Amino acid sequence: MSGRHGTAGESPADPTTDSTADCTAKAVRAGDEAVFGELAARHRHELRVHCYRMLGSFTDAEDLVQETLLRAWRARESFEGRATFRAWLYRIATNVCLDALSGPARAREVAAAAASESPRRPAAADVAWLQPYPDDLLDLAAPDEGAPDAVAISRETVELAFLAAIQHLPPRQRAVLILRDVVGRPVAETAEALEMSVASVKSALQRARATLRERLPRRRADWAAATRPSRDELDLLERYVTASRNADLAALAALLREDVRQAMPPAALVFDGRAAVLDMWRPVLEGEERWGEWHCVPLAVNRQPAVANYVRRPGEASYTAVNIDVLCAEDGLITEITTFGPELLPLFGLPLSVGPTAAERAVI
Repeated sequence: MSGRHGTAGESPADPTTDSTADCTAKAVRAGDEAVFGELAARHRHELRVHCYRMLGSFTDAEDLVQETLLRAWRARESFEGRATFRAWLYRIATNVCLDALSGPARAREVAAAAASESPRRPAAADVAWLQPYPDDLLDLAAPDEGAPDAVAISRETVELAFLAAIQHLPPRQRAVLILRDVVGRPVAETAEALEMSVASVKSALQRARATLRERLPRRRADWAAATRPSRDELDLLERYVTASRNADLAALAALLREDVRQAMPPAALVFDGRAAVLDMWRPVLEGEERWGEWHCVPLAVNRQPAVANYVRRPGEASYTAVNIDVLCAEDGLITEITTFGPELLPLFGLPLSVGPTAAERAVI
């Protein structure tokens, strides 16, 4: 992974824009709410993605963006314009995230995640706070790819395996890795933002990269530059949706690689291997204790194929949301499933319950 897959570094200063930048800095320092608001709105979505990477929590990220903009407004007189307003906001946002990670509860969770040393266990299984991020909102962070400071929300920097793996890094190492390898900030600027020496930044980055090499699956290198699931992955998702809707365990089994793993954060549950996954699914889909009729909706999450699952139990009129499955695939088979609770479905524009008529009309 390198900075070329993330946000490009700031371009050298252009003399023709110096006067504009100076006027902007003066307006910000003077408390011009309109100028500040326009600049903040321009970078709000990418700041939310940055905070999400730092914490792995979609809901926390929005709160931290609010705190970032509040701190920036309060500290507006310190904006001298030597760096861009965007770089200044990133510095504030990173330190807001570090403050959040240093809180007693989160610090204990981070320490527990970092202490997990099982290379076979999915990283997501040890990160209780991990949440998915809707692709539609990721797109808002990069509305204009032709802009000098355009953000490339590439798959390698937002997929769940990456998000879970970096949560195992100590917070300051994580910040260095994100600022250097994802956001693409210069080493000197990263050091200044984190109040570290250049040598310390380089050392932290080296250690962080080594940890990621141990935790990330090798397959990531095959689609590092991608920003969407491949056609093959979408075809696999379609088959998964159809088999789930039909409660067809045999068809589902055919889609799973033998060493598939399923994790269910925040529960520290891991089902390791096709047989274990199918044993867990079987009573839900088959037999006298089966839950009922299934309705499934394809989703776009973290640049990965995903599906929202609903069930209508016997005697009930509506389908109730059960969970969100996010899939990883390799060579046409599912290698990993990360299952989340249904509470975040409204963020995807989906309801927590669906009437039978709406379910029948839906394209599955």
